[in-house]
Amino acid sequence: MSQRTAPRTWSYTRFQQRFAPYLFVSPFFILFAIFGLFPLIFSLFLAFHLWSPLDGVGNWKFVGFENFQLALGPTDMFWKSLKNTVWIGLLSGIPQHLVALPLAFIIHHSLRRFQGTFSTILFLPYITNAVAIAIVFATLYSERLGILNYLGGQLGLDPVRWLGDPNLVPYSVAAVVFWRYVGWNTVLYLSGLQAISEDVYEAATVDGANGWQKFWYITLPLLRPMMFYAFTLTIVGSMQLFEEPFMLLNDGGGSGGAGLTSAMHIFNTAFRDLDMGYASAMSWLLFLAIFALSMLNNYLFSRDGGRR
Repeated sequence: MSQRTAPRTWSYTRFQQRFAPYLFVSPFFILFAIFGLFPLIFSLFLAFHLWSPLDGVGNWKFVGFENFQLALGPTDMFWKSLKNTVWIGLLSGIPQHLVALPLAFIIHHSLRRFQGTFSTILFLPYITNAVAIAIVFATLYSERLGILNYLGGQLGLDPVRWLGDPNLVPYSVAAVVFWRYVGWNTVLYLSGLQAISEDVYEAATVDGANGWQKFWYITLPLLRPMMFYAFTLTIVGSMQLFEEPFMLLNDGGGSGGAGLTSAMHIFNTAFRDLDMGYASAMSWLLFLAIFALSMLNNYLFSRDGGRR
């Protein structure tokens, strides 16, 4: 005789085992869909349309690639803002790593006793409020009341328009970015150095290696993954630079737009001119530029890329 199986009954325990994990993780996916995925898809949709928030939802006009063609036109401000962004990024990003890496090496090997203190001091600018940083540096750069011009006056130099001269604006902004993030990169490199075994350095010492040889042949190769990570963050952060130039120069980017970055130009187009379609198109072009630079960075740091 065949045995009849008992009918399945609803069980709260079975429900917990099957669905409770999904309920616990669902808030993340819901918030991500609302504040992450939807804006991403909507911005891509707007990039092919002409739309202003004042027109209301649904009153957009399809224009195809017209927004992209306008952004890539020879007379558009997007190219100038992108050039400013790259130039300020180079002025601030390269010195960050040229200073942070040797500084981390010195702290790790010669000042290890005070490593925690130095890490805290170096990390403070990174967590300092951007508005406070802008106020401090605006005071330093002031043409009449700034400390820099006061010290220059004591040496017989004429006042310098740090935030008024188009030729000096990129350097002034880059100095602020450098000051804010050099400590962050130093802490990153310190964490990477702590992962390197001391046995490697001891073996090199036994073989007669000096400090420079240890740094060049041991530290740099073993820090390669951390350097790739730090360089990637610098590239992404530099291409999205907004806070420092916006606080120092307002939305116009200073005299002649010398400090106008791509993020500032996109912000002005979207929230001042209310041209959301054009701003979305420039946002995606900026994304492609960041992606291309990140892939180039990945190639340069990859093993195969380094051998070719």
